[in-house]
Amino acid sequence: MSVRQYALLGLAALLGGCSFAPELKLPEVPVASAYKEVQPWVPAQSADQLPRGDWWKLYGDAELDALQEKLLAHSPDLAAALARYQQALAYSEQARAGLFPTLFANGQAGRNRVSEHRPLVPPNAVIPPTYSNYSIGLQANYELDLWGRVRNTVKAGVAEAGAREADLESVRLSLQAQLAENFIVLRGLDQQLHILAETVQANDKALVITKTRHDAGIVPGLDVSRAQTQLETTRSQLEQVKAQRAVVEHAIAALVGESPSSFAITSRQDVIALPQIPLGVPSTLLQRRPDIAAAQRRVAAANANIGVAKTAYFPALSLSAAFGYQSVSTGNWLSAPSNFWSIGPGMLFQLFDGGRRKAQVAQAEAMLDETGARYRGVVLEAFQQVEDNLARLNHYQSATDAERAAAEAAQKSMDFAMNRYREGAANYLEVTSAQTQALDTQRALLTLNVSQLRASVDLIRALGGGW
Repeated sequence: MSVRQYALLGLAALLGGCSFAPELKLPEVPVASAYKEVQPWVPAQSADQLPRGDWWKLYGDAELDALQEKLLAHSPDLAAALARYQQALAYSEQARAGLFPTLFANGQAGRNRVSEHRPLVPPNAVIPPTYSNYSIGLQANYELDLWGRVRNTVKAGVAEAGAREADLESVRLSLQAQLAENFIVLRGLDQQLHILAETVQANDKALVITKTRHDAGIVPGLDVSRAQTQLETTRSQLEQVKAQRAVVEHAIAALVGESPSSFAITSRQDVIALPQIPLGVPSTLLQRRPDIAAAQRRVAAANANIGVAKTAYFPALSLSAAFGYQSVSTGNWLSAPSNFWSIGPGMLFQLFDGGRRKAQVAQAEAMLDETGARYRGVVLEAFQQVEDNLARLNHYQSATDAERAAAEAAQKSMDFAMNRYREGAANYLEVTSAQTQALDTQRALLTLNVSQLRASVDLIRALGGGW
């Protein structure tokens, strides 16, 4: 090779390091020095690859553990998210292929006839109008990525694949949390069913007592009517809770990929204990949120796409080579005189496009602005969710303590009212009022217990999973 050729190759290698993508800068997010509710924290960074563990085992229910395994194996939503990630991964591999030359093999064997009156035929020339054509060869093409178009396309593809992988983890975490919440709600409804069933039995006994006293002429018929109303109202509430439980059970079936018609969870009165989640968890847990990682990677992809758009202002350079054999007969087809070859660079430069390239760069820059704004929104929402659930856990605990005291007082009031009624010191209205209040406070206490458990699940989800 000549000195000039070496110089050209050196220049091409130097230009091959060019890239018109701007320096990647994540948007700034306002960060407080500490949680408003409890403990300090720091800004989130992408660390979503850290293991999250089987966090739902904190709730100590083997049936929930089994359902979570079914979810991972059979959830249609999770399968769809996995397919989306695989699509992005395949696109990334397609983009990566642009870093390498393409190689084609071609061959042809045919009989051809040309017009005897075709132009540019010498006078009196004897050229047969029919001939055979046999050819075989190889052709290679390689785009010289002087301006970084291919490399930035690969960067964008890799970043988008990483974002889809984080999306997959987000879907998995969301579905696991949704299943845990539904299971907690189901167990809360089971406890309500138990309380309502016991209340129905108690009200039925109270109705028998009232009827006996009425038949003896001790109490008026109004007391019987009130006792009957109280019993039927409680039965109605029991059926309503059964309907709620059925709906939640069907939702769990859909989550784990089973038919609601053949799926059932046995009703139990097991109390799920509130796990001891360390509220002063390390701030690095926020770094494990997959939705923040996905948002960061989409910013990186948009940033690389700006570099891709800007390369349109420069010529596209490529190197092509071909080698093969061609002949009009098979006898000397693959002989040395029949070989052909070619090698050389090519260039394509767009001189005028009516402002298309400028608009494409502006579109890519606007996309970067959009992904940056979405990143800020995701991070701020993450902080909000942590604060929300810390507040819920803090205040629900105080509310639970107060409601438990109210339930105990209401139970005592009901016992006093029933004793007074038996002694003839009160009418049945006092009894029904006390029964209603006792039942309402018991159900309110259960609702608060369920709300606390759901808040703990949401806190774990807000922190990016278990620890």
